[in-house]
Amino acid sequence: MGPTQEFERAARRCGYRRIAGIDEAGRGPLAGPVIAAAVILPTRCRPLGINDSKQLSAKDREDVYPAILQQAVAIGIGSADVAEIDQLNILTATRLAMRRAVDQLVPPADYLLIDAVVLSGLTIPTRPIIKGDSLSLSIAAASIVAKVTRDRLMASYHETFPEYGFLSHKGYGTAEHLARLARHGPCSIHRRTFSPVQDVMMASKVKSAHLGSPKLF
Repeated sequence: MGPTQEFERAARRCGYRRIAGIDEAGRGPLAGPVIAAAVILPTRCRPLGINDSKQLSAKDREDVYPAILQQAVAIGIGSADVAEIDQLNILTATRLAMRRAVDQLVPPADYLLIDAVVLSGLTIPTRPIIKGDSLSLSIAAASIVAKVTRDRLMASYHETFPEYGFLSHKGYGTAEHLARLARHGPCSIHRRTFSPVQDVMMASKVKSAHLGSPKLF
């Protein structure tokens, strides 16, 4: 059974009317931003084929995406870039992206359903839900919007940095990506605080130091 509106209905029974689901894409990759989406769905919406984005193929996500845009009451998208990820850490940057997504909602939400992450200090109530993208329809919709948005962005980065193959792996630490990273070194959108990227930079420094050391005869 896929996600339902049971959590949304529970919030409506408490008097809330604009319930947003929130999720992110891009916490794990070695490159690129983390993207968050907030989606408010109508009380009744036509079947969308929505599921947790990780359970859908890239084609299925692209097929469902326009239907979400058409039916949603509001959609907000927020991001935290590589510099913010490296400065803050990935969890804090994810929360920042989520807050930015919520701020983009018009009309604004009065209740938030969030996939696992706790967002504190907001003026409206929130409910973090473990595995929320497989349980809540709004969160599942947000997961698809965030994933499609990020995948398209990483495809555009492929045009700028074709040597890394971002079009295929979207910045995740696949064997292909790690091999290309070792060959070319990190580019401007790599997350330098992530261990595999740090390992490549350290190996490069060691190699440079070795090549620069005087030869002993």
